[in-house]
Amino acid sequence: MRYRLLGQSGLRVSTFCLGTMTFGTADWGAAYDEAAAIYGHFRDTGGNFLDTANEIYAEGRSEEIIARLVCGHRDELVIATKYTDHPGGGDPNVAGNHRKSLRRSLERSLRRLGTDYIDLLWVHAWDFTTAPQEVMRALDDMVREGKILHIGISNTPAWLIARCNTLAELRGWSSFAAVQVEYSLAERSAEIETLPMAQALGLSVLAWSPLAMGVLTGKYLRPSGEARRLDQVNYRSADGKAAEVAEMVATIAGKRGCSPAAVALAWLLAQANVSPVIGARTVAQLKDCLGAQELMLEAGDIQALLAVSEPALTAPHTAIQGGSAIIYGGFRDQIDI
Repeated sequence: MRYRLLGQSGLRVSTFCLGTMTFGTADWGAAYDEAAAIYGHFRDTGGNFLDTANEIYAEGRSEEIIARLVCGHRDELVIATKYTDHPGGGDPNVAGNHRKSLRRSLERSLRRLGTDYIDLLWVHAWDFTTAPQEVMRALDDMVREGKILHIGISNTPAWLIARCNTLAELRGWSSFAAVQVEYSLAERSAEIETLPMAQALGLSVLAWSPLAMGVLTGKYLRPSGEARRLDQVNYRSADGKAAEVAEMVATIAGKRGCSPAAVALAWLLAQANVSPVIGARTVAQLKDCLGAQELMLEAGDIQALLAVSEPALTAPHTAIQGGSAIIYGGFRDQIDI
């Protein structure tokens, strides 16, 4: 396992982040014994970066399982959890980005994880009702109290992330070190706004659902009797473009003598400063994912993958692309950028 710095901090995190949404989740998830085996193998390979969330992950059981797994060596791990989302209840303030939601969620996560600090706290999603200054000041307060070491943000428009970090830098508050976004060969729209923003601001990118919830493993291209995530949630179909991408991934995998998952993740690892958040239900699945570290895709394979997965541009990028000749006064090909 190799390591990367988290954003502009000095924190060293493993290239792969182990997502633990499966830990304690019924039907398609991993019970404690399997979760312990998954975690043990991840640690044996050098992994030190764990990603979980509050009650939205198995009603808090994911955090509770992690607490048991890291007991005795907690300080060797970089543990990330999230606030904002909540399954629901009778309290209108139980979810959201506001200060009360942050305080409630963080305190409960600390108790479930059996720790007195969180290495990285993610804003799970933007609620569009809380002012950026409240979010950033509240997060900074938690950093100053020592309950959080670093902060990150997920599922938020790029312009809002940029506004939040600019505000934090202006006020001398803690700023986001990383952004977490859905990113895979089946979902490349993050390349339009989020990834350029992250590069410009020095943020690490954590790619969630790097296998498109299993679509890129190819398992949805054929019938199966096993419990599979897309059979449990109404999120994305494996039809259409996603299936076309999965077919190309499988073709390349067959040619290279490896798994489709390894191909899809090797492509992600080749992207600048992008770390996959891998979730596994079994040790075999985890080993399959980690095998991507040893795979170097050929130029022809990369071009084939890019061609079949090209995201559609949206305004204003369509106008910028269409006007590139006149934007540079006819000198675009002669200017080194």
